[in-house]
Amino acid sequence: MQPEKQPVTETDSAQLHPEWKTDDHLINLLRQNAEKHGDQVAMRERERGIWQEYTWRDYLDRVLCFAAGLAELGVGPEDNILVVGDNRPTLYFGMLGAIMLRAVPSPAYPDTTPEEIMGQMQREDIRFALAEDQEQVDKLLGIREDGYAALEQIIYDDPRGLAGKEPAGVIAFTALVERGRQRLKDEPALRDDLLSRASVHDIAVLLHSSGTTGAPKGIPLKHGHILSGVRNAAAAGYFEEGEVHMAYLPMAWVGDFIFSIGAALVLRFSVNIPERQETALHDLREIAPTLYFSSPRAWSNMLTRIQVGIDESTGIKRWLYHRFMPFAVELERRRLDGHDPGTGERIWRALGEFLVYGPIKDQLGLARVQRPYTAGEAIGEDVFLFFRALGLNLRQFYGQTENCALSAAQDPESIKLHTVGKPFPGVEIKLSDEGEILMRADNVFDGYYRKPESTAETLQDGWLHTGDAGIIEDDGQVVVLGRVSEVVYTNAGERFIPTYVENRIKFSQYVKDVCVLGQQRDYLAALVAIDISAVGHWAEENGVPYTSFADLSQKPEVYQLIRGVLAHVNEVLPEGLRLRRFVNLHKEFDPDDGEVTRTRKLRRNVIDANYAPIINAIYAGDDSVDYEASITYETGESGVLKRHLAVSDVTIGGGR
Repeated sequence: MQPEKQPVTETDSAQLHPEWKTDDHLINLLRQNAEKHGDQVAMRERERGIWQEYTWRDYLDRVLCFAAGLAELGVGPEDNILVVGDNRPTLYFGMLGAIMLRAVPSPAYPDTTPEEIMGQMQREDIRFALAEDQEQVDKLLGIREDGYAALEQIIYDDPRGLAGKEPAGVIAFTALVERGRQRLKDEPALRDDLLSRASVHDIAVLLHSSGTTGAPKGIPLKHGHILSGVRNAAAAGYFEEGEVHMAYLPMAWVGDFIFSIGAALVLRFSVNIPERQETALHDLREIAPTLYFSSPRAWSNMLTRIQVGIDESTGIKRWLYHRFMPFAVELERRRLDGHDPGTGERIWRALGEFLVYGPIKDQLGLARVQRPYTAGEAIGEDVFLFFRALGLNLRQFYGQTENCALSAAQDPESIKLHTVGKPFPGVEIKLSDEGEILMRADNVFDGYYRKPESTAETLQDGWLHTGDAGIIEDDGQVVVLGRVSEVVYTNAGERFIPTYVENRIKFSQYVKDVCVLGQQRDYLAALVAIDISAVGHWAEENGVPYTSFADLSQKPEVYQLIRGVLAHVNEVLPEGLRLRRFVNLHKEFDPDDGEVTRTRKLRRNVIDANYAPIINAIYAGDDSVDYEASITYETGESGVLKRHLAVSDVTIGGGR
């Protein structure tokens, strides 16, 4: 027996949010943009090297036609619709079409396994799915064949491999749009009817928690939540009208919905979609965005690319870079400490802009960026200062899916590296007696999907319990220390948060992932997954031959390199919390093995189980361990992977 659907709670929502106006919703904003700015470009997609443009009038037309066709299939209020694939205009049009019918798009990460997709579909009674291409359609057909008979219709975008040979229950997006277009011609009143259905109190999207400790929880965000978050951020100068934005981050991530749909509709962004994920950095230069968000790891990877490019460039370029870049970094460090540059420094900085900083920004595609941001975890000081030294006003912001990702950001005039800045207008933040960050705002969600107990734990007396431990400084800036649930103790009673230490280790370009151990142990240790790109380049530059990730990870020179990274982190840790031992793993943590979520958050219980022999060897004082792991190949056959891994102590030396 299936659980009852989430009940319609418009009356309850109106009581919770009396200031929301019923007709203030995403569909109305789309209509207004089409009527007032119909010829302006709303979205662009690079397809086979050519940019395809959609005006606001085109945007509304496709959404209306798709909604009319979708309604003909039987989609209505509260129907959850799976959306899976990379960023594509069709998927954005499809989500707005569902929203127009008061149905709810439920995005999934494109690399989500069939088992994870089926779990999402079962929890949300999914009957309809919108898929990007044949790969995703085949995945969904397999789920239906494996017993999920409730899936009635799959709508696809990319016709390659599907056009003209669709199996039963599969239809092209273009075909459904044409059916809807015909309906709109045959039923003159349908257009106004579709435009008038939505309400500010409707659920606009059903997103999901990371699922680090269990199945992901559904997080319904209403039109009012999204619009409140965007407007709060805009009031703080976080967004400006008419931004040029690149949509390349996963559609299942809250930030993409907020940036590419919410803010885009409120402030008429031009949303630009790269041809493929693999070409995003190349397409970035052609897009030349004014607003750019990327994770700390992606900013770090970009810095690595710059450094590799400089190493491989001409002698004069290398000389100019090393003459001007350290100067700019130190100048920015002093500026953040409150020191104004002198006349000579400003002149030298201007010369550097012409010779070095400007050309680097142009090469990256960041020459027009006015509002670059990062979030999700702490960013390394070296990375942060480097990009600010280039002249990019890089800032951190703070938020969660439960608050539309928009709660606080660093003020450009009072940036402190260790903080996430001050709350946006309309957002209240305080600390509980236990030091947990609590939040109250109109962009805070109203509760988890079909999870009343989780809702009661998270929302208390109107305050969102974020689960983050933090500090509020005297000037109101917020410091995020880590997850409250991750506060653990060593055998000696030393209190620590593993993510705090892990983030500082990952400041190094050479470390992609790390899991810090130490709970109920005598000391801290680390399982390290190297960054194959950065360490591989380092190995080539230093004459260290290797044949594979596993081979490179076990090179003595690489152990010395990582040893130096950990020793550097130890310099800022208390004596009782310094890292003493570590192992370079033979592979990265893998979401398909359940070791990390799709957003690369660690699942510690899985890591503890998967790497138990290695962990035991670390704390037994061994200098190596023979590790065996069961693996399943794509053919379905299984085998055993054997590796001999070194276990090392942390001593001073190596790189950073």
